[in-house]
Amino acid sequence: MRAVIQRANGASVTIEGRVNAEFGGRGLMVLLGVEESDTPEDVEWLAHKICNLRIFDDEAGVMNLSVKDIDAMTEHREGNVIVVSQFTLFASYKKGNRPSWLRAAGHEHAIPLYEAFLAQISTALGKPAGHGEFGANMGVKLTNDGPVTIVMDTHNRE
Repeated sequence: MRAVIQRANGASVTIEGRVNAEFGGRGLMVLLGVEESDTPEDVEWLAHKICNLRIFDDEAGVMNLSVKDIDAMTEHREGNVIVVSQFTLFASYKKGNRPSWLRAAGHEHAIPLYEAFLAQISTALGKPAGHGEFGANMGVKLTNDGPVTIVMDTHNRE
């Protein structure tokens, strides 16, 4: 699994003109790609890592708080997460100018892992994570805070 995690001050995902998920205040926008070799263990590791990633400022202005920490401090007004499936994170661009997505998982493998990831994030937060719709054409908006953007790959755990 590959994730692009963006610290945001407000984010939304729109599908066919309707807002499917949104938050104001501080939270995370997570773009998630699934590949054929991904497993439930990858889901668990990545969800845990993202929910505990200390990338929000504390009172001293130091990145020392996780999305769960800011949620607890603000009584659910902040600390939200939106997860959007994005198979293009596995683009291969070695040959020519048209990317290939052969490494991206097909629907039958990717959808159960995507749904399991959403469930893990929701459980860790203690509230539902916002989400897009698997395979839909979506409008994703966010105000990247910092900007802070981190890329994680379960097959390259640093």
